Amino acid sequence: MLVKEIMTANPITVSDTMEIFKAAKILLDRRINGVPVVNDAGKLVGILCQSDIIAQQKKLPVPSFFSFLDGYINLSSMKNLDKEVRKIAATAVSDAMTPNPVTVEPDSSIETVAALMVDHNLHTLPVVEKGLLVGVVGKVDVLRTLMPADHS
Repeated sequence: MLVKEIMTANPITVSDTMEIFKAAKILLDRRINGVPVVNDAGKLVGILCQSDIIAQQKKLPVPSFFSFLDGYINLSSMKNLDKEVRKIAATAVSDAMTPNPVTVEPDSSIETVAALMVDHNLHTLPVVEKGLLVGVVGKVDVLRTLMPADHS
């Protein structure tokens, strides 16, 4: 079975410039876990999941330092700290989203999708064809393929 047989075509998307609370409302109202993020040109630039928004409730990790020969050595990466600060303080989707998401093509197999979801702990995968977003496939879509035809 192929992705194009189970994907949701023409998925709901959000803009990278949309305010985060509006995107959260879409996720809640539509009862979906994630949504593709597109820029003004319609190009897929990321994915926004409930966990990205929930990250805003996280406390800021304080960098760990230790002293050695009267010098301080930082044990955490400033790049990671900067990323955490942006997610926690996000006001726009672009600040909270996961950029460059893992994608699949319409002709990808269900086995490929399942492996990506398990290996990367993903719930929703954008489906891209020739650089354009054509759909999404989620865990529910994959689970439905396990049901016998007379029970779906």
